Amino acid sequence: MKITIVGGGSTYTPEFVSGLLSRRESLGVHELCLMDIALERLDVVGGFAKRMVSAQGDPFRVTTTSDLRSAIAGADYVVTQVRVGGMEARKADEYLGMRHGLIGQETTGVGGMAKALRTIPVILEVARTMHELAPDALLLNFANPAGLVVEALNRAVPGIQFVGVCNGPFSIQQNLLDIAARRRGLNVAGQSVVMHTLGLNHLSFSNAMLVDGQDIWSLIMSAYLEELHDGKNTHIPFDADTISALNMVPSSYLQYFYYTQRKLAQQQNWPPSRAEQVMEIEAVTLSQFHDVNLHTPPPELMQRGGAYYSTVATDLIASHAGNLGEIHTMNVRHNGAVAGWSPDWVLEMPCRVDASGITPLELPALPPVCTGLITQVKMYELLVVEAALNGDRNAAYSALLAHPLRPEADQIKTVLNDLFATHSAYLPQFAHAARALS
Repeated sequence: MKITIVGGGSTYTPEFVSGLLSRRESLGVHELCLMDIALERLDVVGGFAKRMVSAQGDPFRVTTTSDLRSAIAGADYVVTQVRVGGMEARKADEYLGMRHGLIGQETTGVGGMAKALRTIPVILEVARTMHELAPDALLLNFANPAGLVVEALNRAVPGIQFVGVCNGPFSIQQNLLDIAARRRGLNVAGQSVVMHTLGLNHLSFSNAMLVDGQDIWSLIMSAYLEELHDGKNTHIPFDADTISALNMVPSSYLQYFYYTQRKLAQQQNWPPSRAEQVMEIEAVTLSQFHDVNLHTPPPELMQRGGAYYSTVATDLIASHAGNLGEIHTMNVRHNGAVAGWSPDWVLEMPCRVDASGITPLELPALPPVCTGLITQVKMYELLVVEAALNGDRNAAYSALLAHPLRPEADQIKTVLNDLFATHSAYLPQFAHAARALS
């Protein structure tokens, strides 16, 4: 088995390597190819990855390259974790929102739109190269905004297998189980756990948890609400009344929609923004990766974010390659699995994964309190895809107009001019759009 990581110079890569090493006997990987155009990072991360594998007896080889075609040729799985423009572009996305009194975030609002417009063309190039050189491979896209990127794949590159992958739902599941273990003595060791999560990437809701087929959601919610009322868990961004009314657990990114003014006020304390914090963390971890005596990921890497990234990625590959039929939450075209929602939408939802592919589970649609927001953001996503595919200025304008976290309508032209100017190096398809908006 050959696995290729596009964006292999990322600091996420060592965690992925750890996941492969933990499954080295069952997966049968013979090559992990790390591809990146950032040669210095690739050299550092690739060297550390090789030492990690060597320390475990070289169960597979690690190769590095800056050539996309050779990286993809013959691959069985292609993982995309690119960040077009690097962390500086993420920082620019955050401050783009802040400059205009908007949420400054890399996947939500205007910053998420900027990231999508930069990222979609790059992922489409990867997909088209796969169609030519590795047509039977499965593409696992981690690049944010993950669901929106897969929506573009869904509409532009038929003929290959692809899914959007995010560690968020699994992290929520583990956090809920930890809370229920502390407060209710719940122990699920050795049992099958499936959580029902539905919506869009970074805009989804969890409303059921099955342990060996039995739904224990009432127990989960009682423990979660008790945790909220206790008030000591500062990692939960929601209030008890809202959670009680929903009887669901939203993705943490819903805080930008539910508590917009609070999040805007917090931005006034920048710097550092989250991008600036991550840049400091990455500087430390990359310097540690230089250490020739280091053979395991340093503890500081956990501050980077992306908990359970390797678990989610390697479990999915193992279920697909081994025909295990496990249930994993992913971003896929649901094809009518959710009645009443357009069957061509890409949704974040549980899917059965086996050698035949990815099959979404049939689930009821979410209630109106969720569906209204999801529908509105899906319309924004479709417009962003149209803009990215065609360099369409009107579609970009309409996308921002459709978003719930938009600027005032008469400020959209100003915001888009700023977006196009800020990222002109990565948005050549919009050069004419910037002129048209001026």
